[in-house]
Amino acid sequence: MKKVKVEDAIGLKLCHDITAMFDGFKGPLFKRGHIIEEKDVKKLLSIGKKHIYIWEDNANEIHEEDAAIRLSKMTQVENAHLKDVSEGKILLIADKEGMFVVDVDLLNEINMIGDITIATIPNHYHVKKGDRLVSMRVVPIAVVEEKIIKAETLCKGKKLYDLLPFSHKNIGVVITGSEVYNNIVEDKFEKVCREKLDKFPCDIISVEICDDDEEMIKSKINSLIDKGADFIICAGGMSVDPDDVTPLAIKNTGAEIISYGIPAQPGNMTLVAYKDDIPILGIPGAAISLPTTMFDVLLPQIFSNKKFEKKELIKIGNSGLCQMCSTCHYPNCTFGKY
Repeated sequence: MKKVKVEDAIGLKLCHDITAMFDGFKGPLFKRGHIIEEKDVKKLLSIGKKHIYIWEDNANEIHEEDAAIRLSKMTQVENAHLKDVSEGKILLIADKEGMFVVDVDLLNEINMIGDITIATIPNHYHVKKGDRLVSMRVVPIAVVEEKIIKAETLCKGKKLYDLLPFSHKNIGVVITGSEVYNNIVEDKFEKVCREKLDKFPCDIISVEICDDDEEMIKSKINSLIDKGADFIICAGGMSVDPDDVTPLAIKNTGAEIISYGIPAQPGNMTLVAYKDDIPILGIPGAAISLPTTMFDVLLPQIFSNKKFEKKELIKIGNSGLCQMCSTCHYPNCTFGKY
């Protein structure tokens, strides 16, 4: 790419769109690839263009549009589509509802190369069909090809980002607490739980209420799994009070506890476990009284079948403090972006 005076550009190929605005017109006066003619010089000067960029073959450079196309091909996403390149950038758009995931470390490494900019929505984000996921472009009109090759090499054999569609779940709910079991107080969790699960493809096969009894809770969990539940939600009995035995009951089903306690508020005492491949969540009482807790943050990952790891849950600490806004804007906020 070379900068030349407009008067010296006759017969040369324009390597970028020239946008103009006059007498109600706004748009490209000349398109990329246009061969500059003598009659064009006056038009270009009239819109304040004294110089233009023309394309030089064999300069080891890639035009911004071609570079964006190369960047968009580094990672294939089955459940999304790419829009046509526009103004030097390409957008990735969701075709299905699901959870967006991004390799943040790899993304940072690519954006450190220079001249390359890839912007995404947050990792583990619940997206709907039609949502924008990724924008890819380079800063200059033409970029050194070596930088694009470096980005492509970094992505080789890796998934920079993906959209994991939600799958249907048969859910068993176990609500614990002697006060609820003995009809001293009315249960409020079932209503809250159903409202949150309405956002996902699922059926609640049964809701069981248990006393604060480890053996009873364990038996109900196993019974629900035997009935076909492939996701168990346990509510209540999650604190360190001696009568709160839900975590022990979950452990004694043979489940592997991934984490009991997450660096987040509200929902600090949330438990994440798996019995074989069946996820089990232990949900503390904050889910009843507050609009958004860790329960909301973790549900998209459950429905996308991406298994939790301890090191991943620890990362929530950096975004785990809810700001308790007077009007809740979740998920369009900072809470739980891990």
